[in-house]
Amino acid sequence: MKEIALTINDRELKGRPGNTVLEVCKENGIYVPTLCHLDGLSDVGACRMCVVEIQKERKPVPACTYPIRDGLVVKTNTERLEKYRRQILELLLSEHEHNCLFCEKNGSCELQDLIYQYCIDRPIPLINKEIDPIDDSSPVILRDPNKCILCGRCVRACDEITSNQVLGFGNRGSKTFVTAEIKQLLGDTCCLACGACVQACPTGAITEKLSRFQGRNWDISKIETTCPYCGVGCQIELGINNNKIVKVRGVESGPDNMGHLCVKGRFGLDFVQHPDRLTTPLIKCNGEFREASWDEALDLVATKISDLKRKYGSDALAGLSSAKCSNEENYLFQKFVRACFGTNNVDHCARLCHASTVVGLAAAFGSGAMTNSIRDFGESKVILVIGSNTTENHPVIGDHIKRLVRTKKTKLIVADPRAIELTKYADIWLRQKGGTDVALLNGLMNVIINENLYDHEFVESRTENFEDFKKVVSEYTPERVENITGIPKDQLVAAARMYAEAESSSIVYSMGITQHTTGVDNVLSTANLAMLTGNIGRPGTGVNPLRGQCNVQGACDMGALPNVYQGYQSVANENIRATMENAWQAKLPEKPGLTVLEMMNQAEKGTLKAMYIMGENPMLSDPNLNHVKEALENLDFLVVQDIFLTETAKMADVVLPGVSFAEKDGTFTNTGRRIQRLRKAIPEVGQSRQDWEIIEEIGSRLGYSMSYQSPSDIMEEIASVTPSYGGVHYDRLDGQGLQWPCPTREHPGTPNLHKDKFTRGLGHFTPVEYRPPAELPDECYPFLLNTGRIRPQFHTGSMSRRSKGLAEIAPEGLLEMNPADGEKLNIADMDWVKVSSRRGHMETRVNITERVPEGTVFMAFHFGESAANFLTNDAVDPVAKIPEFKVAAVKIERLEKQLQTVKGS
Repeated sequence: MKEIALTINDRELKGRPGNTVLEVCKENGIYVPTLCHLDGLSDVGACRMCVVEIQKERKPVPACTYPIRDGLVVKTNTERLEKYRRQILELLLSEHEHNCLFCEKNGSCELQDLIYQYCIDRPIPLINKEIDPIDDSSPVILRDPNKCILCGRCVRACDEITSNQVLGFGNRGSKTFVTAEIKQLLGDTCCLACGACVQACPTGAITEKLSRFQGRNWDISKIETTCPYCGVGCQIELGINNNKIVKVRGVESGPDNMGHLCVKGRFGLDFVQHPDRLTTPLIKCNGEFREASWDEALDLVATKISDLKRKYGSDALAGLSSAKCSNEENYLFQKFVRACFGTNNVDHCARLCHASTVVGLAAAFGSGAMTNSIRDFGESKVILVIGSNTTENHPVIGDHIKRLVRTKKTKLIVADPRAIELTKYADIWLRQKGGTDVALLNGLMNVIINENLYDHEFVESRTENFEDFKKVVSEYTPERVENITGIPKDQLVAAARMYAEAESSSIVYSMGITQHTTGVDNVLSTANLAMLTGNIGRPGTGVNPLRGQCNVQGACDMGALPNVYQGYQSVANENIRATMENAWQAKLPEKPGLTVLEMMNQAEKGTLKAMYIMGENPMLSDPNLNHVKEALENLDFLVVQDIFLTETAKMADVVLPGVSFAEKDGTFTNTGRRIQRLRKAIPEVGQSRQDWEIIEEIGSRLGYSMSYQSPSDIMEEIASVTPSYGGVHYDRLDGQGLQWPCPTREHPGTPNLHKDKFTRGLGHFTPVEYRPPAELPDECYPFLLNTGRIRPQFHTGSMSRRSKGLAEIAPEGLLEMNPADGEKLNIADMDWVKVSSRRGHMETRVNITERVPEGTVFMAFHFGESAANFLTNDAVDPVAKIPEFKVAAVKIERLEKQLQTVKGS
């Protein structure tokens, strides 16, 4: 690309085509004041603070919108310009309320900084300015129009970052103001409380409501770390005052969020200082908890575990690790279970969300993880989103996809039974019946093969078993697929052509296709589609599962699974096991262990005697909760290590208080395989202890010494025994982190997998036949229940429901029902209903909405008072052992009386 030569302040500089004068100035350290400019947003030249003088131009021009050209001569700091800028500031002050002493942005206000810089030493009387009321209608955002300077940054942030367009301008001239619709309506696009406007605002016009009076800018220390919610791995800056999180800001250099956050990441971290935090060990005596010392609690745990192991054997013990804990803690936990307990009975919540991904993609490609990077979606000409309510579950990625579609860079195909937000942006919406994804995907591939749209060269040179696969797919004609899925054949054909004919197409999926008894088949079908069209190993392509929790990818990588050690090394492989025995100095079990649902089955039968659960809450997250309750009650001994007394912790014999993400050092691995740092920001709460130290101490009491000085020591050991993490060291993780595989210290990491060859060598086509779900609606249970998440809440709610703002935005779970079904059952919006399945029942209120089709209902599982998982099916995929959360047959009865509380059983 040819560079452009220009002169700025008598300096000869170079820029790139398309650069503005301001961009060249910033790149070369030349200061130009700005107010309406913000990196990452479009420039409008509204504030005129960045005006510069251009040779042969009659008057000053805004540097932020003026494109460079060869021979351009620019002055940025003349006396004329400084006088002009001062006049602009005085005009802004004439319409700006002068109450800096009470303003939350005092000390961090860009207008205030410029006033001081330009030596304006007196108040400017307000001109044509009425004092407007403050808008505090949002639970988390405070809007003071009297401090607004009409720079438009909030308007552009809302439009360009989130595509929500809640903010805009009203009136004209001196009467112009920023309009806003700051309210919460689940599912409908209005203010989603992401706080992009807060971060964009240069003054105190839009601020964090819950941070008010919690600390001035000069009181607050700032620590960069990783968000503890979903798998995007957003980089956040915690503002700390008096050992409390008082503000949160998105890190603009964050590789995957680039400063953007969702409502949970920005406003949902106050759970850390919630009064419910566990601060001391608890021991249950006669059905009631009492406080205990650490020595008493740890001694009891070690004694009971040792006694039960001696009496019943190692396989009578089991452990559940956590996707909310760090890589170092997960590594240590699975090592502890294998070396101290002497069993491979270790699992975690990936079994309930993406076990199908690990199994399916490993079989097809040799690696069970997201093939590309999050920002790589920007290279996609077509994105197929299937089984992912992306804007609710992974809002930052969802907003990224919306931006790509709105800017005409990408076409979007959405396959989903519900009218999720992305369907409004989709070029094609395939509304399949629940549980028919294999037929849908086979139908797409049938069209691609029959119309000769597939990549012959890729298939021939880089894959195997194509002919067997082709025979099966040939049976899935558009007509047959329409009968199975309900998708009109013309839509299917159009989607197949769009995906196959694009230069680069990417598949995005999540638990909508993994949480089925056919979960592995669904994942294999996505891999088949990508290989068939050669959409793998290149930017903008790939198969990209979005992981649901902050470190579910890392927990899998670290071997918190019953059949593999860290790095997916098989426990059944004698050579690998010998290597691990040498590294860990312990005799290790040979056979794979139990999955989480198998643990519950064995506990109910009485063959599993004790469980150690770290950071998991199966009493809300697992299917068929009545069965889970019976299983946990039947254990001889239950230990729970957590930060709150969760529904599961209440059933424990011993509760050990761990620490939150803000109180620990370590690493998380995000959905794009990016390993990023956690940094300790506040001290441990009360007597709570680091999770890795608790594990280490119990191990020592069981006769197995693990001596680490810090999490970085643990990562050094991880690197030594995990080929894909071999080059991962703390001194390499600042900034952008590293994406595995990263086998050596010199290796830069791997943004895209399978570039030249698949991890397994050749990609493997797997013939997959459509199988219906384990349970479909019938006369007794006529509705199909689908479960999932909503944006303001997270998983079992143990963190998000203890956030003041999130609890106000989404205080309860609602059952979504189609208006036609509501009319048939005489059920109106917000009526109470009883929902029953063959496994249990619960009571909740109804949201009448067109989002769900007739015959289908949807409910989030975050709410213990109306726990959806009393209803869900614990039938599992035969290979991945993942339960079928997404399809269950239920019946619905209107409740005549308006209940005061909601119940489940």
